[in-house]
Amino acid sequence: MARDRWLLPEGIEETLPAEARRLEALRRAVLDLFDRWGYELVMPPLIEYLEALLTGVGREMDLQTFKLTDQLTGRLMGIRADMTPQAARIDAHYLKREGAVRLCYLAPVLRTRPENLAGSREPLQLGAELFGHHGPESDAEVMGLMLATLALAGIRRPHVDLAHVGVFRGLAEAAGLDGDHRDELLDALQRKARSEVESSLRSWSVPASLSGAILGMLELNGGPEVLERARKEYTRYPLALEAISELEAIARRVAAESPDAELCFDLAELGGYHYYTGAMFSAFVPGRGRAIAKGGRYDGIGRAFGRDRAATGFGADLRELARAGDVRVEPRGGIAAPVDEDAQLAEEIASLRAAGERVVRKLPGDGATPADLGCDRELVRRNGRWTVTKLS
Repeated sequence: MARDRWLLPEGIEETLPAEARRLEALRRAVLDLFDRWGYELVMPPLIEYLEALLTGVGREMDLQTFKLTDQLTGRLMGIRADMTPQAARIDAHYLKREGAVRLCYLAPVLRTRPENLAGSREPLQLGAELFGHHGPESDAEVMGLMLATLALAGIRRPHVDLAHVGVFRGLAEAAGLDGDHRDELLDALQRKARSEVESSLRSWSVPASLSGAILGMLELNGGPEVLERARKEYTRYPLALEAISELEAIARRVAAESPDAELCFDLAELGGYHYYTGAMFSAFVPGRGRAIAKGGRYDGIGRAFGRDRAATGFGADLRELARAGDVRVEPRGGIAAPVDEDAQLAEEIASLRAAGERVVRKLPGDGATPADLGCDRELVRRNGRWTVTKLS
């Protein structure tokens, strides 16, 4: 039983000093990067009344939210599971600016279940959101910022998949499919279940030419040539063509600014179909089966807050970026100092700390060595003066 006192809940972890230092160095670097791109930092509350927290989000987010009762009011509250809706509310309800607004955030969120096996239920969620502009320029900007963030974490040449919900929506609309049929078809396409797709389209009496176009989505994955093939195949479907044109425009801009990025296209990759409204993108690295960062366009999220706004953005887990990348933090060292009531010693320690030095007091009776304290130098008194000396 005593051992159980030290166990943490599944999906919750402690961060020890060395790892905490790496994470903090990356956190500061990421926020500085966001600032250089013009993204303003916001700090939404960790907990809110449930109706405010879940306004405008889907059932999945409801299931991922821990709920509790406010002892002051008796009302239900929720702990945030995603900060994107909170950022959208800040843009729509509090800032109310005209034109494009760029916001960013980086803080823990809490989820009832991890997104993947052995995953965390308390990610350090980082995100950047661009509100108030609809067009490939803003999608490309957000993708570029995502790639810059990955590079900052030491992740080189990530594999980036792009898709667009408009291709499927255009074909489904042309086929006259209702909501249930769309969901059934969407599920089969996601699983690449060609026989199921064929069977469903046949049972719904979808014309052969349109069935062929929908089945073609399963084959449309690869490099830029995929978009050329798709443009030829979907000439009769304006909404699908519009989506292809948007993907081409985004890819051109991203490739021009991030030539090392490996851009691929998979028109049947529709994860997040019910959330996203346009282009979607996910970044992958070798050895990890899930996306290390992802994002896309989600216009209309501000509608629930009384201001319908275009929106695009991306998000990631800082811990996952640190683990997948190569975040190096140089040993800082420090200066070990005695505990002494000498005013000159106190003045020297204050001066060193003000200059950015790390000074650690050696407490009386403490058997720790300077090395144990992480120090490579020592403050000693020589000829009536306190002097910093290097330890051998």
